[in-house]
Amino acid sequence: MQVNSFNSKFQINSKEWASLGPISDHEKQVRIDLATAYQLAHLKNWDDGIYTHISAAIPGEEGAYLLNQFGLRFDEVTPQNLVKVNVEGEILSGDGPVNQTGFAIHGAVHAARVDAHCVLHLHADSVIAVSAQKKGLLPISQHALRFYQDMGYHPYQGLALSSQEQTSLIASLGNKKAILLHNHGSIVCGTSIQQAFYLMDVLDKACKIQLLAQSHEDLVCPPSDICELTYQQLCSDGDQEGQLEWPAYQRMFVNY
Repeated sequence: MQVNSFNSKFQINSKEWASLGPISDHEKQVRIDLATAYQLAHLKNWDDGIYTHISAAIPGEEGAYLLNQFGLRFDEVTPQNLVKVNVEGEILSGDGPVNQTGFAIHGAVHAARVDAHCVLHLHADSVIAVSAQKKGLLPISQHALRFYQDMGYHPYQGLALSSQEQTSLIASLGNKKAILLHNHGSIVCGTSIQQAFYLMDVLDKACKIQLLAQSHEDLVCPPSDICELTYQQLCSDGDQEGQLEWPAYQRMFVNY
């Protein structure tokens, strides 16, 4: 497997890779893509100080995930300083600490959803604003229709995620790609970093459109059959969703 040339943006050399110990080309690529996702999330103003996280599974290493080191801003995350953890958030390799409270969400989703190779838990302003609305995400834009049958909702229960709330959170998520955490933020999961990042970008835009549209009294919603048709059309790429868009996202980072 050839490692993506974007390592030049991070200035990674063979000696630096070797400093991480035995590491597969698959893990190298996940580290590059995940660090790129963190940097792009910063460019899109999705970060929240040192809080919130993006995690990704390592192919061929069951139960192993990469996560940002707690205390770093998103723009400080690199392929080398990502920390390898297990589903409980225990460090397998790399320098900690990791945010145990934050990984309570990621660990629960990864454990319950084998298809969730990448999990984003973010506090984007637009998403929090929509999460606080009783009707949730409205089907008033093509972007919102991507989540027409693919959005869950979860009630706010405080800062710490208990084992009981982990169970109810997973029930709220079900088999959906995204969930709005009322008064809190969002969780988006994908079969790849590329898909998860793309879906978060679509969700952010859908929420921004809704907030802009609500300055007007009358909103136009398509008929339910058209909403369903459009949702099916937007999901037609399956696991390839986000792959076509990823090189364009990468260029945003490289050219920044």
